[in-house]
Amino acid sequence: MAAVTFPAAPAVVHSVPVGAGFSVLLLLHVACAIVGFGAVAVTGVEARRARRGPTGPGADGVRRYFSPGVNWAARALYGVPVFGLGLVSASKGAFSTGDGFVVAGIGLWALATVVAEVVVWPGERRIQTTVSSGWETAGSDGRFDLDCRRVSGAAVVLCGVFLAAFIVMIAQP
Repeated sequence: MAAVTFPAAPAVVHSVPVGAGFSVLLLLHVACAIVGFGAVAVTGVEARRARRGPTGPGADGVRRYFSPGVNWAARALYGVPVFGLGLVSASKGAFSTGDGFVVAGIGLWALATVVAEVVVWPGERRIQTTVSSGWETAGSDGRFDLDCRRVSGAAVVLCGVFLAAFIVMIAQP
């Protein structure tokens, strides 16, 4: 019996754009993703440490991390689509907003941003308030513990989203 061979499915092949402008946009896109998602991951780790209380190991680090103010490093997430769309524009037609990996990337970014805006950042603000003014009595109503759990859990989810986005951007299906 003769072996039957099937033609290989055509692969989507993108020519790799070159040039300093494209390289700078790529660097900024990747840096925003790493800094933004990294800051959210650290927020999750510190929220988990905050559950140990003001006398637990690392309490001074928790106090420093959750000092009142906006976590600007985490807001670098907003640069990801800006520089990503800049990359599409600078690719001179090699990529388009209709490419599967671009659509998937935008969807994953939107999911990450919603989780950050709805769960992580409001919880982070409440943790900041508690840590800076009454961490010693935080266990009395259970709200602080719940905030810490939600923030750390959401940070784990966002790490998964980052990993998925990283794989999609590299594989470019």
